[in-house]
Formats: sequence, structure tokens, C-alpha cells
Amino acid sequence: MNFNEFRHFLIEKMKMSHIYQPVMIKRLLEKGGYALDTEIAQTLLQYDPSQLEYYQHITNNMVGKVLRSHQIVNKEQQFYRLNGFDQLTTEQIEELIAICEQKIDHYIQKRGDAIWNHRRKNRNTISGTIRYLVLKRAAFRCELCGIPASEKALEVDHIVPKNMGGEDSIHNYQALCYSCNASKRDRDDTDFRNLKHKYDCRDADCLFCNMGKSRILTEDHLSYSIRDKYPVTEGHCLIIPKRHFPQYFDITQAELNSVNSLILATKITLLNKDKSITGFNIGINAGKDAGQTIMHTHIHLIPRRNQDVAIAIGGVRNVIPGKGVY
Repeated sequence: MNFNEFRHFLIEKMKMSHIYQPVMIKRLLEKGGYALDTEIAQTLLQYDPSQLEYYQHITNNMVGKVLRSHQIVNKEQQFYRLNGFDQLTTEQIEELIAICEQKIDHYIQKRGDAIWNHRRKNRNTISGTIRYLVLKRAAFRCELCGIPASEKALEVDHIVPKNMGGEDSIHNYQALCYSCNASKRDRDDTDFRNLKHKYDCRDADCLFCNMGKSRILTEDHLSYSIRDKYPVTEGHCLIIPKRHFPQYFDITQAELNSVNSLILATKITLLNKDKSITGFNIGINAGKDAGQTIMHTHIHLIPRRNQDVAIAIGGVRNVIPGKGVY
């Protein structure tokens, strides 16, 4: 490829969804046309403020905090000062640097790549499509602190960590800003050791725990949908977590992701099959006094049609007679 072809590609043909292409070409041009993939990756990092902000967070809230507590360093606004540095000789500085390098080398030899697993959200790369769906589902905001992606870079995190048996599934992903993701281990005191077995919980006497395959419309690893045996309207469906638990309020985030996905998929299927559907009621009976008869959490998706009742106003408020019209 000659100069004019390179120039034409850069100006006319290169379609950019990010800065990556020109950064890589620029690096190769600066390195004589040849560069290691690690060199290109390091160049990309120079343009990524989220990486700088991530390690700035580590510096101030983790390592810097520990060293300040031991009075090794002192912080003045954004500057760190090594206490007593002015009293060290050149030889002493060199010896202390050598000790630091020995500590680093020894730790890396002992732990290997595992020391960076907190930055490897997956052993397998998350595709751009899945990442987009996770961020879209979160409305491009951190699902912990709520900060928008325009203000702080968002990362796709495993709800149940990989090293605790968490799987690579869109239902086990959440969008976290880099600060919340970095702090998750410190702030989340959930015991994940038995969580895998928790999802396998079934009740031998429960109808929904022993649902026949022939009745299941669609399912994933955490929930399934069926047609209601006693439908309120035509097309009335139930979305049911597979784990046995009576109260909706005990649902996990991963299960919530799963049932929401099935609600949306079931809604689309119903609308495609029946053009008379003009609305939906989504209902959950939580507790005996709220009308729950099967003590296994389930969600009603009830199709509605124009004039299927004399007065539609109030919707779910009509569960208490006389409270629908207001």
C-alpha cells in the first residue's frame, strides 16, 4: 500500500466506532511499521481515561490509604510525599528500590497472573453485542451508584463472581462504574460459597418445582414461562423462577434479569400471535393475604384488549373492590 492509499483509507474509508484504528496505525508508523501487540495495547491505554481513573481510585482509596495509616506517605491535595525522603542518601534510595523490586518479583512468582484477575472480568471476552445489551438494560448507568456512562466509564461485571461459580450469562452480568466495581469485594459481604446450590433449591411437593416440560413455553437456566391453567384472559402466562422461594422480595438480581427477559420475550410472542392485544397487566401476589395460593414466586402476564371489561380504569387497583375508579 502506498502513501496515497494509506491517506485515502484514513480520510475516506476508515469507519470509526472508537479511536482504536488511528491509534494503532499511528503507533505502527512511529515504530517503523512493526510493533508488538502489547506495545499497541499500551498505546491504547494512554488514550483511555477510565484506566487512569481506575488506578487513581486504587491509589487514593486502597494502597494510599494503607500507606498513610502507617505514616509512610503523606498526601497534600493531589500530591503524595514519601515521609523522610530528604534524609535518605543515594545509596539508601537505591537499596530501598531494590527491596521493592524484590518484593514485587517474589509476589508475582508466588501468585502469577492471579494478581490481576480482579481486572479480568471474564476468562472469555464479552462480545460487543452482549456488552451493549447489558449497558442498555441498565440505561447506561451504574447499577449500584447510578452515575451515567457519560460521567464515568462503565464495566460489565459478574453478579456472582467467576471464582465463586458464576457463569458467563447475560443474566449474571451487571453494569458497574469502575469505582463501584473496584470496591465491590470490599463492600459486598454476601457469602457466595453456597450460592450455586441455592439456585438448585427445589421443593418436592411444589407444583412449579415439578413442572412438566410439555407445558413450558420458553426457559433459560434460571426461569421459565407457561400458560396459566386458569387464564384470566386469553394468552395469560406465568413467568416462574426455577429456584423455590415463596416471596418475590427474595429474588436475586440474576433471577430478576432472567424473569424480566422472559416477560419481554413472552410479550413480543403474544403480540405477534394476537393483534387484538392492546395492553398488559403484570401482577405478583406476595403472601397469603395478597391472594398467593402457590407459595413459589411467580409473575402473571395478563394480555388486555379494548373493552374486555366495562371499566378498565384503575387496572391492578381493582384487586380491592371499589378502589379501581378514582
